[in-house]
Amino acid sequence: MVETNPQIEADRRLLKFEAYEDYLDSMVTVFDKCLLPNRLVARHIAELGYRTCGETLSREQFERRRAAVINYLHPPYKPYSMASTGLLLGDPAQRELALRERPNRIGILATIIFLRHSNSAGSEISGYIDYADQLKRRDWNQFFKRQMLILPNAQDLGFYHWKTNQTTTNDSENYKVMATTERGLQFQNRFDRKVITVDPCSEPGHNTTRKRVPSKMYTHFIVFDHIVRQRI
Repeated sequence: MVETNPQIEADRRLLKFEAYEDYLDSMVTVFDKCLLPNRLVARHIAELGYRTCGETLSREQFERRRAAVINYLHPPYKPYSMASTGLLLGDPAQRELALRERPNRIGILATIIFLRHSNSAGSEISGYIDYADQLKRRDWNQFFKRQMLILPNAQDLGFYHWKTNQTTTNDSENYKVMATTERGLQFQNRFDRKVITVDPCSEPGHNTTRKRVPSKMYTHFIVFDHIVRQRI
């Protein structure tokens, strides 16, 4: 199940401020107004973090996180079209990826897809796909219409050809590949630096869930859903 990004929920409070200066003014105390020479000095002290026990955002953090909340609650015109909208989705793999399409496009979710597939000749390939990244690079409309299979290739996060023993790994827009002797292949999210573990015998990681999907289109279909939290 796709959940709302906890960071987005926490940052709803920023909507009550029209500008960064209003945000700083909310932390200025009565004593500051009496003792400091002007408002600019009071704001500077607040910006340095002396007027709250919690996090004080920089201007860049404030503007970026406030904009993320607005875009989530009131999505602007999108320069893309949803590949799955209005289509009859017969396979569970199609339905699961359709549910995840929009949150991956807007950066709330960073889903990794693991696929295994055998062709008619019995040749098998498997691999890991950065869904959000590949939504920009492949024609997923054909997949949702079931006119074409999406398959991993040598340019994806991970790829293995069982007949030729060809193995490749690549960093993507959202993930860096990490190979360890203890937990095998892992992926580190570039935005919040959380590590996703794909070993089925281990927990997938913080803010990450693993779901195996029964599909007639693929031999094996698993989605790793990572809720992206903004790095502070």
